[in-house]
Amino acid sequence: MQAMSDKYLESFPVVIDLNVAWGEMDSYQHVNNTVYFRYFESARIVYLERIDFADRLKNDGIGPILGHTQCKYLKPLTFPDSICVGARTTEIRDDRYIMELKIYSHRHEAIAALGTADMVAFDYNDNCKVQLPLQIRENIEMLEGKIF
Repeated sequence: MQAMSDKYLESFPVVIDLNVAWGEMDSYQHVNNTVYFRYFESARIVYLERIDFADRLKNDGIGPILGHTQCKYLKPLTFPDSICVGARTTEIRDDRYIMELKIYSHRHEAIAALGTADMVAFDYNDNCKVQLPLQIRENIEMLEGKIF
């Protein structure tokens, strides 16, 4: 089963496994649309940990803030199912990096949703956006295995 998701998510340096919970379904008997964003968030948090951006917030008050996100729903998720959520960076700008996210459904054996997220560098002490720290950029490039 894992080999199928590998085919769809092989270019994603962060892939997490999650189970669809019964309580995530709504009255229409599929996972509520808002839950997909929680799945994306879970993958983004693992990504943040891998690039040490979460630790930076504790040290100097600079961390990520979600500037924009979107989701394209391709297949309805239902209970029971297990999913894989992939996260990768597709672009780095002066003050942010752009992520691509994918949800693979083992039940459907296909991609169930596509997403993007703009992760803005933010100074939580001064309450303003800032330049993406060079160390974070380098950590992203190391994780992704390429120079942006």
